[in-house]
Amino acid sequence: MVTVMGLFNKSGRAVSFLGFMSLLLIRKRSVPNQLFPIGRKFRSVSSIVNPGVFAILLLLGGCAGENISVPPAPHVAPKERPEATSPKRELPRMGYSIQAGAFSNLDNAILLAESLERRGLNAYYFRHKTGIFKVRFGDFPSEKAARSEADRLHTSGIIHKYYIVSPDDYALAKERVYGGGHLRNKIVETAKSFIGLPYRWGGSSADDGFDCSGLAMVVYRLNGLKLPRSSRQQYRAGNPVGRSKLERGDLVFFATSGGRRVSHVGVYSDNNRFVHAPGKGKTIRVNSLSDRYYATRYVGARTYLR
Repeated sequence: MVTVMGLFNKSGRAVSFLGFMSLLLIRKRSVPNQLFPIGRKFRSVSSIVNPGVFAILLLLGGCAGENISVPPAPHVAPKERPEATSPKRELPRMGYSIQAGAFSNLDNAILLAESLERRGLNAYYFRHKTGIFKVRFGDFPSEKAARSEADRLHTSGIIHKYYIVSPDDYALAKERVYGGGHLRNKIVETAKSFIGLPYRWGGSSADDGFDCSGLAMVVYRLNGLKLPRSSRQQYRAGNPVGRSKLERGDLVFFATSGGRRVSHVGVYSDNNRFVHAPGKGKTIRVNSLSDRYYATRYVGARTYLR
């Protein structure tokens, strides 16, 4: 608070503010830009009186012998900074792939997938809607590149009949035709098609021949999205989603090896349930997020879909 005390003349009598201002003007004429001495030095009006206070004094002139109080400016709380949000991440789209084989026996499909894996091709088997097992592999930038590789493998006797899968064949592309929700529904449908199978993705796990993250990767790739290979990579690649906001096709992650480190993943279906590959010697199945084992190991969820 700024307080301006009453002003007094040499005889000790109070003088009016206007009178004081007159003295200032007279003094200013005789000693330019000076007001009154402090010790042996002189200070200017501008250096003694704050400009804002000086303006208030002018407005309040004539209040001789009274204290003039200037109320402080009201406190204005700083605006809350909006919470920083990362741009939504999107998975790369699949290019052209090669599909081969038509097996009634799952083991034959696994053998072909493992053979292609040894040649450096990312191969995975799946159960077709007709009930037979097929193998899909590769991610090529053009149909020409995919066909060239397929012809080479055919000549080598590794594959026989084959089919080139175009990016337009995936559910991701067809969502433009069938509308929102189509891709999510197809992802869940694909995941459920593996239920009951002892999932062994291309021999990726030498210890148990069984890999939970491989299931999620294959489900997404069969629908046109290049989900990373491991569960930790998948967790980092997605967008966080609250448990209460889970939708069909999102992925749910668990720490099954202790601590909080992601080591297991499943595909969320509906009603608190998810499809996953639980472990060695077990088949792909559906479990609930409310099951004690998974509820106590739940780390979080990620979405990759709109």
